[in-house]
Amino acid sequence: MYDYILLTMKENNEKIPNPKELEKEIGEFLSRKFGDSVKLVSPVALSQVETSDKIGEGVKLEKPIDFDLIPEELVDYLDQYIVKQDAAKSVLATKICTHFNRVRRYQTSLDSFDEKMIGNIKNNVLMVGPTGVGKTYMIKLIADKIGVPFVKGDATKFSETGYVGGDVEDLVRDLVREADNDLNLAQFGIIYIDEIDKIASTPNMLGADVSRTGVQRALLKPMEETDVELKVPHDPVSMMQEIERYRRSGKREQSSVNTRNILFIMSGAFSGLEQIIRKRITDQVIGFGAKIRKPDQQFEILKHVKSEDLIKYGFESEFVGRLPVKAVFEVLSEDDLFNILKNPNNSIILGKKLDFAAYGINARFDLNALQNLARRAAEENTGARGLVSAVEEALLEFEKKLPSTLIKKFAISGPVVENQKKMLQELIESHETQSYDNEFRRIENEEKLLTKEYIGKNRKYLAKKINLRLTEARIDIAARFFCRNITNIETAVKKIRKYYDEVKKVELYFYNKHNINVVMEDNAIDFIIEEFLNLPEDFEKVYQKIVSDFEYGLNLVREKTGKTRFFIARKDLEEPDKYIGELLRDKSNVPEPSDD
Repeated sequence: MYDYILLTMKENNEKIPNPKELEKEIGEFLSRKFGDSVKLVSPVALSQVETSDKIGEGVKLEKPIDFDLIPEELVDYLDQYIVKQDAAKSVLATKICTHFNRVRRYQTSLDSFDEKMIGNIKNNVLMVGPTGVGKTYMIKLIADKIGVPFVKGDATKFSETGYVGGDVEDLVRDLVREADNDLNLAQFGIIYIDEIDKIASTPNMLGADVSRTGVQRALLKPMEETDVELKVPHDPVSMMQEIERYRRSGKREQSSVNTRNILFIMSGAFSGLEQIIRKRITDQVIGFGAKIRKPDQQFEILKHVKSEDLIKYGFESEFVGRLPVKAVFEVLSEDDLFNILKNPNNSIILGKKLDFAAYGINARFDLNALQNLARRAAEENTGARGLVSAVEEALLEFEKKLPSTLIKKFAISGPVVENQKKMLQELIESHETQSYDNEFRRIENEEKLLTKEYIGKNRKYLAKKINLRLTEARIDIAARFFCRNITNIETAVKKIRKYYDEVKKVELYFYNKHNINVVMEDNAIDFIIEEFLNLPEDFEKVYQKIVSDFEYGLNLVREKTGKTRFFIARKDLEEPDKYIGELLRDKSNVPEPSDD
């Protein structure tokens, strides 16, 4: 418009106003014609020169990604929390570790290869399995472990262009927000899209299917590599923030994120896919004497899934081609659900303990109760999701009534789960009896044994995690700490490491104060850790006792014998006077007279 006015005025030899004068005249005209209901707002011109990075080129990688996990380490980590699914854990751990180690290697490599070198195929993953088998939980655990931002989306809520649901590129923008606007970190995130089977095209449908095939096509570029614009017209907040930043600094900030290193993981139940696979398997009878395989179990069928099966299911071949890795999850049996509940890291039982702890009630579950709850959940046929409803249904009445009583110990046994009303009345009447205390103590001991068994089974991983050898005594202490506090196993073991470091401060005190090298043997360290456990966080009392028991005596031994290095065992901590006396009587410790 302004160019057109300039051209007209030049032709008429009129004085050409500057933009501000022209804006003022137009504003006065609008005011006379429309009053105050219409105002002229000056646009903010964003500089096209002073940009920190051009749109479409993505953010520059400022620092290498910090990743050094290997597949077996990630599998060991997942084993702490997820029951069964060994094949899926192996596939996901391997390909995710490979993906991020390749990214790290490229960033730290001194070679001058082009970044689009041949062979750069992303390990995007397709997870296949029924509901409630741990698909989402596993990806959340992995993202938390490797320390990258993670977002989850539902495929049914997105459309090709965003006019039916959200834009698929909104997931990338969500990833930036999840990374606290750290664009460098966001470009190594994980985008997880659930219910991907719901966007398979409907057979015999005429015309474009925006909510299905259209979404598949919209996902193609982000799944491979594209630049996603962060500031879009349908997000006015981000646009206004950008205008405000420009007014303050006069510079444009990075405005796009490249998806080259963002890992896409899709999942779905794929109901009906097993029929397509079964037909393909049974139809592949080639040659004389070929055997017809007729697998009966759903998992046994699904683990043979191929790209051609997914295409027949309703996916575009280009879409399937961008999901080269497939992980199939097994259906969870009643025994599997029972093992989930037995796992000390199980969030369902820990969560329910926290519910009762909120009222000052110490709740404990025995194995019979857990078995009963697993059986109820299995009947719902919703996998691990059924465990939550089974637990809530069984204990809701207790959670309602017990806070109104003086009960502070709640022993959750098999009969409690099976007959809530009867057991609630008996609990109110007998919670102060010796028999009830014995029952509660029995369940406590049972829980402690299960915890010790779990820590012992995962000793190698946990010891590496805290960089400390886990003796039997330390396992016992960690189990006791876990049972006294509502926490997870890793936190309990880390507490042992913290106590161990506190013991080392005692050794450091003797060295710095008296130049005496005191070495605590393992059984002595474990004994002191037990003291710390009995006096939570009150380390000073333990320090003072050790110092008062040994400070004077060890200085005396050094003066008499010249010895400056002392090994202290548990028995020496229990009888310090005897230990000092033996050192003084030991003639072999007396230094030989000097020839000088």
